[in-house]
Amino acid sequence: MNDQDFFTAISDEIRRRILVLLLKEGELCVCELQHALDMPQPKISRHLGVLREAQVLALRRESTWVYYRLHPQLPLWAYRILENLAQGAKASPIYVDDAARLEDMAGRPSRCCD
Repeated sequence: MNDQDFFTAISDEIRRRILVLLLKEGELCVCELQHALDMPQPKISRHLGVLREAQVLALRRESTWVYYRLHPQLPLWAYRILENLAQGAKASPIYVDDAARLEDMAGRPSRCCD
């Protein structure tokens, strides 16, 4: 990963919202992100693809479901930037609302997609 790819990937607000949720939760499936961000699945998947291409995210397949998490080989400098982003987002209404919608999602903490 190079710094240009990283900063391009996180330049979008939707992708930053996804990253903040993943930092808090560790791993989420597309349906959880769709519910939390209140956006259609194709839009969420497109943004996840950008983050995956930039090597910011990794995925894990379980049966027919795909779960996303921060890439395990994310450079320390990039991880620290994301941690600071999440710290700064704690009081921002949009990030607070995302976390609340995810928390209120039916089927959690067991998996929503089963």
